[in-house]
Amino acid sequence: MASLKSLLPRRFRKEGVAIPVVRLHGAIMAGGSQFRQNLNLAAVAPLLNRAFADKHAPAVAISVNSPGGSPVQSRLIFARIRDLAKEKNKRVLMFVEDVAASGGYMIAIAGDEIFVDPSSIVGSIGVVSAGFGFQDLIEKIGVERRVHTAGRNKAVLDPFRPERQEDVDHLLRLQGDIHAIFIDMVKERRGAKLVDDDELFTGLFWTGAKGRDLGLVDGFGDMRTVLKERYGENVELKLVARKRSLLRRPTPGVFAGGLNGAEIASGAVDGLAGYAEERLLWARYGL
Repeated sequence: MASLKSLLPRRFRKEGVAIPVVRLHGAIMAGGSQFRQNLNLAAVAPLLNRAFADKHAPAVAISVNSPGGSPVQSRLIFARIRDLAKEKNKRVLMFVEDVAASGGYMIAIAGDEIFVDPSSIVGSIGVVSAGFGFQDLIEKIGVERRVHTAGRNKAVLDPFRPERQEDVDHLLRLQGDIHAIFIDMVKERRGAKLVDDDELFTGLFWTGAKGRDLGLVDGFGDMRTVLKERYGENVELKLVARKRSLLRRPTPGVFAGGLNGAEIASGAVDGLAGYAEERLLWARYGL
């Protein structure tokens, strides 16, 4: 049975302000599966919509812990946060945990204020691409590579043939375009707070303490402490989490969740590959 207090209109209650909290944690990648949930717009949009829909909340608090990943998904998440903040007239407070680097920092600058721990890692305002070259390996093991294309540049950066300088130059131009977009976003959002430093946009990353000196973040503090200081000791943190769907009942020849053996095996392989990719992103920052 609901208490009499809960039946009163909110303006007559003496309870504290409730602030919706969204956690954006993990590597930023498109797609995902039942075996691995990536951080991307499709995954976080429902959470953001629910958080900003709270008519009584003066702000939305977002916890970020990401080593980066897809620049497109990072920018889409950034844009959705800013659109909702403007539409719902909410202040956005960002709280960085271990790391908000590269695409993670791109998401963080969607906040009106960014708070970090002095030991957090922030920055890495740059673009990186990585791969392998296997042309010597396949020659040693006696494998002949056969590629047929319509369009002379269709097999650009094929890892099984020697690297062409024109391919590298094209990739660097693409990276330069994306880097310029990232830099413009940081300048627009951080403005006069940024310190004039030659290393700022080189892809380097720093501790939260140095990040504050550079103007990349605003201050130190964990979410609960900062929100109490802003909205009083009785402030309530309302975590907006993903809704769990019940697993479908298993049928003959099908495992719980509606997946057969082949699908589970495929999902497991995809999960391992995704895990390896994500670990490389985290390892870049010593995590």
